[in-house]
Amino acid sequence: MDIYLPIAEQSVNALVIIGLGAVVGMLSGLFGVGGGFLTTPLLIFYGIPPSIAVASASTQITGASVSGAIAHWRRKGVDARLGLILVIGGLLGSAIGSFIFKWLKAIGQIDFVIAISYALVLGSVGGLMVAESITAMVRATRAQPVRRRRKHDGWPYKLPWPMRFHRAGIYVSPIGPLLMGAVVGMLTAIMGVGGGFLLVPAMIYMLGVSTAVVVGTSLFQIIFTTAAVTMLHAFNTQTVDVVLALLLLIGGVVGASSARGWRSGSRRSNCAPCSG
Repeated sequence: MDIYLPIAEQSVNALVIIGLGAVVGMLSGLFGVGGGFLTTPLLIFYGIPPSIAVASASTQITGASVSGAIAHWRRKGVDARLGLILVIGGLLGSAIGSFIFKWLKAIGQIDFVIAISYALVLGSVGGLMVAESITAMVRATRAQPVRRRRKHDGWPYKLPWPMRFHRAGIYVSPIGPLLMGAVVGMLTAIMGVGGGFLLVPAMIYMLGVSTAVVVGTSLFQIIFTTAAVTMLHAFNTQTVDVVLALLLLIGGVVGASSARGWRSGSRRSNCAPCSG
């Protein structure tokens, strides 16, 4: 079933786009990720212009993150104070990233920059994960103890004006989270990613945030940052394709609902022997 995208100026198979959104929505419901690092590249591979894919994917990320953030909030898995600082940084970063995006689009380099950004960012993250895995395997083979870095060794703890984040279990300067949020906001505006795949490890390894609140706080930040990016792209660059975004949102809702049902069913089946 083909449908015409007015901003992208091309026809796409609506079922394929909905299916793509459903897969990302399911991942969001199961693992608490926004899914932009999958949505945007898949749209580009499908043939959507990179600038349209980046701007339109932000809408889907917002919708996919809402249900996860609400679930974590109900379980008290969100540090609102830390999340607010990340949001402020994200809004500042998204504004800067939006103007950079507009300038690159004006000089005709936005598609190239998007492709290079994905290669560098995802390649770096993958390389660090591989290096960490190899180091862990070598230590295990040699029966060496795993060196655990203390929570307060990171650079954010060397910054001034520390404050306490009770639910996250840290006492750190808000400048660190603010900068992290700004970087994620810029990446969201330029690459169309939610940033959770960077923000979650950064909060754990650099800030020492409790794992009980790290995913929920990340999703809380993603909602507001991606919503701001969508509005900025809609007004500054006119690259948000409403039809494409709507198809992705429909798929995202279906996928997230399926994930919640599957997860609830798994919990009930695991508890069945206990009730017998």
